[in-house]
Amino acid sequence: MWDKVVYIFIITIATYILKQLFSETPNYVKFQSKFLVFYIWASVISLFMLPFFVFNPRNVLNSLYGVQLIKHITKLMEIKWVLRNGKVLIEDRGAVIVSNHQSSIDILGMFNIWHVAVKIAAVARKELFYIWPFGLSAYLAGVIFIDRNNSKDAYKTLKATTDIMIKNKTKLWLFPEGTRNKDFTKLLPFKKGAFNIAVAAQVPIIPVVISPYYFINSKKYIFNKGHAIIQCLEPVPTVGLTIDDVPKLKDEIQNIMESAYKELSKEVLSGLPPNYPLATQD
Repeated sequence: MWDKVVYIFIITIATYILKQLFSETPNYVKFQSKFLVFYIWASVISLFMLPFFVFNPRNVLNSLYGVQLIKHITKLMEIKWVLRNGKVLIEDRGAVIVSNHQSSIDILGMFNIWHVAVKIAAVARKELFYIWPFGLSAYLAGVIFIDRNNSKDAYKTLKATTDIMIKNKTKLWLFPEGTRNKDFTKLLPFKKGAFNIAVAAQVPIIPVVISPYYFINSKKYIFNKGHAIIQCLEPVPTVGLTIDDVPKLKDEIQNIMESAYKELSKEVLSGLPPNYPLATQD
């Protein structure tokens, strides 16, 4: 008897999920499925790449190979990434990349331009390490995990990578907002960590601004196809600067990134219909 009940339950749930997935009306199941496909694909590729990463652990070039496989999920998610001024990423040198942070799909944006910079060490919160196999694979691929709740330890971890960044000409990618920002109008206040590291290493800071994801509305469970512009701004040198210059440097870079973000917002939103369900709308 119970086996029939379980069978009927499974069939009912499966039928409901399929109905929601193929529905033309936005719904929670359809919305979350886009993210779920990305997470599952990333986990599968991570598991596949693990044996290869083990033989050359903590090498940032491992990431290059892995992301080339993961990034193709973008086509299924129907997102087009447009890179502008990518030439600033090409130069073979150590640098600190700072970018705005809006969603977990920021990672997909990174993956789609990773091949331009080649040697990148992403910085992520330590909780992601425990999401295996992705976390373990990311660690072996050179991702740096930090404890955001302990700023001193996080800074020590990043400072320990300074020599690697300079000697191996690796670019550190950080999100100075510290958390996801869903406000289309402005960026969250930047934290000083990324700028402290850049000044300590005397390497340039490369601001990267990603346009708002107008095609995602979590309140209304909408995830349409769309495009995002990844705008690389001109590198800001730090040679000659000291720790005392960090607050001013941080504010200056936030201002130029916020200005670029507003311009990108106008660009991507201007062509949308007046009734387009933007995430900022109720």
